[in-house]
Amino acid sequence: MEIYTPDNNEHDDDWEPVIHWAPLLVKRGGSYTITGVRLNGMSQASMFNDELQNATNYPLVRITNLRTHHVFYSRTHDHSSMAVASPLEVWTQFDVPKAQELGLSKLEVVANGIASDPRLVLVY
Repeated sequence: MEIYTPDNNEHDDDWEPVIHWAPLLVKRGGSYTITGVRLNGMSQASMFNDELQNATNYPLVRITNLRTHHVFYSRTHDHSSMAVASPLEVWTQFDVPKAQELGLSKLEVVANGIASDPRLVLVY
């Protein structure tokens, strides 16, 4: 068995998801829309016949509280597209967890393990 470990964690900046629009205020338990490009990443990951499929072409929305640095992941759903490496703007819905901590936070979209630049969001 071999495990590949890259020398660094660098990636091509052109692979990063880009948020075009995200809400500035979000309420715990609320559902919101986020838009941008490359929200579904640059590849569908890997598969081996019909035995193993590791799809990573769905957007993850994470919200990190700036005071506590605790990270919460939002459930995403109702994506406008699941196309990978698309230059077109897409959107997805995300549900803020009811346990999300209140206060100023940063919101990021993660696809294929690559995070977008963060957006500030106030959780109330």
